[in-house]
Amino acid sequence: MKDLVSLEIITPLGMIYQGEIKLVVLPGSEGEFGVLRGHASLVSSLKAGIIDIEKSDSTHELIAIDSGHAKISETKVSVLAKGAVWVGGNSDNEIAQKLEEAKKLIKSMSSDSVALASTFAKLDSSVRQR
Repeated sequence: MKDLVSLEIITPLGMIYQGEIKLVVLPGSEGEFGVLRGHASLVSSLKAGIIDIEKSDSTHELIAIDSGHAKISETKVSVLAKGAVWVGGNSDNEIAQKLEEAKKLIKSMSSDSVALASTFAKLDSSVRQR
């Protein structure tokens, strides 16, 4: 489809996400920002937070990162993250476990209690909506 952008998320352990998506919202160091196809090219540092991926079927995937950088062009988003946890799974138990792993990862990198509370609330509400 012409309105999709290619997304890849890479950690030192390898590729954890690759696909064609509608929209991605990234936790930029200056605040969250969304990227659609045709976005202006830029490089941004990322802080600990949630990457919200809207896929072509309008479903969402969440990936928690501790820090990193994003390189954005009109057709591609490449994220290099120090650490990342996909928040999802096939059972409530698996999702709850991944949610706790994501919270630990984010908490290890952020000392801002307001930002932590906001990120955790976003994680919790997004997981409940599934």
